[in-house]
Amino acid sequence: MLTVLLVNSIAIKASAQGKIYNIAERGAVADGKTNNTTVIQKAIDEASSQGGGMVLVPAGKFVTGVINIKSNVELHLDKDAFLLGSPVRADYGDSKASALIVSDHQHHIAITGPGIIDGQGEALLKDIYVRLNAGTLRDTEWKTENPWHQVRPEEDNRPKLIEFKNCDDIKVKGVTIKNGLCWVQNYKSCSNLIVDSIKVESIIFWNNDGIDITDCKNARLTNSFFNAADDGICLKSENPQEACENVYVANCKVRSSASAIKFGTASRGGFKKITIKNIIVYDTYRSAIALESVDGGTLEDVNIDNIKATNTGNAIFIRLGRRNQKAPVGKVKGIRISNVTVDVPAGKPDSGYQTEGPVVREPHNIFPSSIAGIPSGRVEDVTLENIIINYAGDGKKGNAFINRDTLDRVPERIKNYPEFSMFGELPAWGFYIRHADGIKIKNLLLTCKGGDYRSAFVADDVNRLKLENLKIPKATSQPVIIMNKVSNLETKEIQISGDKSKNIEIR
Repeated sequence: MLTVLLVNSIAIKASAQGKIYNIAERGAVADGKTNNTTVIQKAIDEASSQGGGMVLVPAGKFVTGVINIKSNVELHLDKDAFLLGSPVRADYGDSKASALIVSDHQHHIAITGPGIIDGQGEALLKDIYVRLNAGTLRDTEWKTENPWHQVRPEEDNRPKLIEFKNCDDIKVKGVTIKNGLCWVQNYKSCSNLIVDSIKVESIIFWNNDGIDITDCKNARLTNSFFNAADDGICLKSENPQEACENVYVANCKVRSSASAIKFGTASRGGFKKITIKNIIVYDTYRSAIALESVDGGTLEDVNIDNIKATNTGNAIFIRLGRRNQKAPVGKVKGIRISNVTVDVPAGKPDSGYQTEGPVVREPHNIFPSSIAGIPSGRVEDVTLENIIINYAGDGKKGNAFINRDTLDRVPERIKNYPEFSMFGELPAWGFYIRHADGIKIKNLLLTCKGGDYRSAFVADDVNRLKLENLKIPKATSQPVIIMNKVSNLETKEIQISGDKSKNIEIR
């Protein structure tokens, strides 16, 4: 009874539903050094076998290797509790590294509390390097001709912090998760997932996605913060027979050295019935919003609303490609994006962070937002409404140049990894659309503080394009708008600088 009185109110509530298993009372040592894996796993196993309960990590620093969460178990980290990942690579398995906290085919599981899960990534990385240099750890990428691989062990040697697969009825609430070496958390083929009020701080190494929701159904992510060295909030689809479906994301703040909100790159099954709203983005290297299908999947019925991004490299990137040549072209359709404001700087938005995104080596000026399909697969039915994109501008021919009279110079790059910078220099500084049908844009404001040699808005090979209240108050190059091979064009209240007869060119 005394133990129950000492823990917080969440633990008291749980005690009515099942027994509390305090790992310190069961022999776990909070010295930040002792490996407590056996003690913690035994508590989890016993709680599950007895019908469920709470495994309590009290205040203190408890080191652990891989632990497996079982059905009806809540892992609760109390205030000032630290669950520290082992800094020894061997504690994650001899071949592919296991995640620190795993679960597979379990139900009614939870990780809760105000405590901290710390992967101790820097210490673990030192151990990995020692083993790689000694030749005692196998790694297919280590010291290959690719300069990235010279310094980056493959992902299979870098543990995730949380990986739940094929689980149902999951709750992750209140915890701080930090210092991973790979994806911070991956929920794969799970259902009825709730992630709420968590904080992710993981910027010490590459591939550090803040959260990956992979082929999950009925998932909610709310009221959370992400500071990640890779994509912040990432939806993936790895199974052609599955999809991310009925996913709700709201009231989150994201800082990323990649993209803040991203669907893909894995996009084999697809993404359906997705709602994302009320997101703040800052100091993010790539796109505020990146929606991609390049592996044969269908991306449809997506509603994104109220996104505010500052110091972010790109506003909106929508891409249908065919990276997976073994699969037919997928579909990107039925997307609505509204109430978005993005400020795009001239410099690198994540400059100065511990792990920055890689520099784009192809010469370029600031990249515009883009909607891009391919000749054999067109983006369909996209509505953009109440969008403001403020560019620093200062695009010069000396940095990079593409002649607006030869739009076919823009490469298709059908098989390439999808990214807002994938085409190199584009002929527009504000918005570029190609290979698309049914694009509706209402209340779009494009501003450019500096000059730019390019047109502001270019549409190339677009059918059923509707522009209403498009505002471009300042443009230093003519024509301001280019319509090339655009059919079924509707325009209303186009407000641009200069003479419209000269500044709107229809080819």
